[in-house]
Amino acid sequence: MSARQSAGRREWGGLALLALPTMLLGLDVTALYLVVPSLAVDLDPTATETLWIMDAYGFFIAGLLITMGTWGDRIGRRRLLMIGVAAFAAASVSVAFAPTALWLIAARALLGVAGATLMPSTLSLISTMFTDARQRASAIGVWATMFALGMAAGPIVGGALSAAFWWGAVFLIAVPVAALVLAGAPALLPERRTRAGRLDLLSVGLSLAALLPIIYAIKHAADHGVDLQAVGAGLVGGAAAVAFVRRQLRLAEPLLDMKLFTSRAFSAALSVLLIGLVGFGGVMFLVTQYLQLVADLSPMAAGLWMGPPALAMLVGAIGAPLVAARISPGVVMAATLTLSLAGYTLLALAGTDSTRAVVTGFALVYLGLGVIAALGTDIVVGATPPEKAGSAAALSETVQELGIAVGVALLGSFTAAVYHRDIEVPAGLSAPVAETYSNSLSGASSLSNQISADALDHARTVFTGGLNTASLAAGIAVAVAALTCFVTLRHLRPLGADDRAAEPVVSTSGSER
Repeated sequence: MSARQSAGRREWGGLALLALPTMLLGLDVTALYLVVPSLAVDLDPTATETLWIMDAYGFFIAGLLITMGTWGDRIGRRRLLMIGVAAFAAASVSVAFAPTALWLIAARALLGVAGATLMPSTLSLISTMFTDARQRASAIGVWATMFALGMAAGPIVGGALSAAFWWGAVFLIAVPVAALVLAGAPALLPERRTRAGRLDLLSVGLSLAALLPIIYAIKHAADHGVDLQAVGAGLVGGAAAVAFVRRQLRLAEPLLDMKLFTSRAFSAALSVLLIGLVGFGGVMFLVTQYLQLVADLSPMAAGLWMGPPALAMLVGAIGAPLVAARISPGVVMAATLTLSLAGYTLLALAGTDSTRAVVTGFALVYLGLGVIAALGTDIVVGATPPEKAGSAAALSETVQELGIAVGVALLGSFTAAVYHRDIEVPAGLSAPVAETYSNSLSGASSLSNQISADALDHARTVFTGGLNTASLAAGIAVAVAALTCFVTLRHLRPLGADDRAAEPVVSTSGSER
């Protein structure tokens, strides 16, 4: 297609095809939430093994996104997608029929490796297929929505298939999806190979040595507090990150072109995505707990209550590019983030009987996420030379993965700190029961047959106070993001305008856009 040619049936058909693995990725992030109990009966994992079963997938996706994005630029984005989707299906079968906990951990890790090929390849293919700025933003909105819908559907689908068959059934969904993608990709998806040369394996190693310890430190701090293990992992990751950046600046063909950050629009959009995902990730973690542990809803009912927020994101992700065709994307993002502050306010004022207010507040948060996911990602991809699209897409996804992890750790820690500060242990409990009660609301809920209704209500009230505090902190951060949008991105022209880009990005090889 020419630089401004509108997409046709093939491109929109290709987008529909790309929606399948994108939704599958989101589903696999959350599918285990409701199948862990039945999985534990079959495989009898230890507590540590259970944590690795949950985390291995996300660790390897986040750790390998940059590598896979760059690899796709070099071997071909469609080729990487087809390799990745085939590997994803094979790993999914291995997960579904895992005979032991250690086998399952290894299979989940391989699933994460395969998943890391799908995220940047789908997004970079969209940037290749949709060269018209308005259509590209709309396509990215669909892409972001499909991933979020997959995450929302994961617990529901996982729970339903686990009840009807067995815990591994949910992972077999990947097999027909992979078959459809492999059959349709040659006809509907273009191939693009924009960069020559081989991957710098030392850079790959350094990127893993930076990201994996940092993500581990964040998750460990969320579960166990900031201890020597978390600090040590963070320091190792930080040192590797410094070494990675220094090496990229020296290489003629770096794994990640650091000159991309010289674009104000690129850097600001990444910052807004990071802050926005911190707020969303933490609040989603707390809201799902509120619905099940405070409102006392079943997992299926809680999943259904998450339907309106998912619809709000759909409206934001699809509608934002239409509005941004007339108004600067930066202004649209700033205005929507400001509107989402009303959602954080509702969450900050919620009580133990405020289920509708909590869901409404989270819907406004989700609306803001839909807008920044669509327009922020489009700004990142649009401010990048075409030959770097895979790297830019991977970096955008890495930032969002880190944002969610940081959000769960920070806001979860805020909530836990408030709970530990304000909880009052009822008299007469044995030491082990008192410790479980004072540790968390989930612990208190597990003691429902051993404590009074008033004691459980007190624990719910204290947890809700933690949710209020965490939501207030997240709202302050999102207010900063809204101001950042307005100050740094309001100069961007509406989508489709001739000079929409704020400035060119000069790569290390001298190409300019």
